[in-house]
Amino acid sequence: MAIRLKAILLLLSLLLPLHGNAWGFFAHQRINRLAVFALPPEMVGFYKKHIRYITENAVNPDKRRYAVEGEAARHYIDLDVYGDSALYKMPRFWPQAVAQYSEDTLQAYGIVPWHISLMKYQLTQAFKERNMERILRLSTELGHYVADACVPLHTTQNYNGQLTGQHGIHGFWESRLPELFSDNYDFFVGQADYIEQPQLKAWDIIATSHLALDSVLYFEKALAQEFDEEKKYGFELRNNVTIRVYSRAYSKAYSDKLNGQVERQMRLAVRSIASFWYTAWVDAGQPSLGTLANTLTPEELHQLEMEKKDYEKGTHKPRQEGDS
Repeated sequence: MAIRLKAILLLLSLLLPLHGNAWGFFAHQRINRLAVFALPPEMVGFYKKHIRYITENAVNPDKRRYAVEGEAARHYIDLDVYGDSALYKMPRFWPQAVAQYSEDTLQAYGIVPWHISLMKYQLTQAFKERNMERILRLSTELGHYVADACVPLHTTQNYNGQLTGQHGIHGFWESRLPELFSDNYDFFVGQADYIEQPQLKAWDIIATSHLALDSVLYFEKALAQEFDEEKKYGFELRNNVTIRVYSRAYSKAYSDKLNGQVERQMRLAVRSIASFWYTAWVDAGQPSLGTLANTLTPEELHQLEMEKKDYEKGTHKPRQEGDS
């Protein structure tokens, strides 16, 4: 009977996907929302007025990933492609990196730390221009890229465990665990800091994430030896569709082995995002945000609708991160 049950579960596992998106839509939205509350008084009022926009649209860059060519590379960097010491040897600034590796190579293996710096510059300009639409859009999307940089699996070519027999670990770590356990995380991170060198800060975030990568892979590999297949996975109904997910027991055991790692990385994301927003505002001369328009423009709403259509008909080959 046990053999028959295992056979049925194995067959179902081949038919049903594991659930997962980059950080998970749930986590991206939560991180952006929480970042608002880490802002200083001069900024928090404006951001609170638009917290629904900043929360709901936190996932827009993921929606564009496979609809807009060149978008996917902005979410990660495969450091191990460049050698064992790449974290310490790679040029921190874009012109030097292009001179050493070529732009094509950099685009092929991810550009997230450099893109964060570019987005921060663009947000500074939007503050200078007092352009509400651009401030909201760039703040929201900068938050997404900073959060992605806080994910250890966004720093390796083994981004979904496909090179180590751990296919699906991407969605497991950054989607399943936050959905199950983040209600118990401590998200009081204090107030945003001014970032003296945003480009180097982006690389500091990448370094923190990459140094956590070994634990992400090692503990899941060890745990897989302790659980039978039927106890490792379970099934849940989402949007009237039954999907295969990592079981709650397996997820709890993995979370315990990681000893708060996902919580630490989410906290890092929240505070870093708020600090990048704050730094852009300071560098723009600390313009008053109280007199900006309080409603979104028709042009912005139209742009969001166009992005949704691009997402739905996207034709670019996906970089699989969450599905089995």
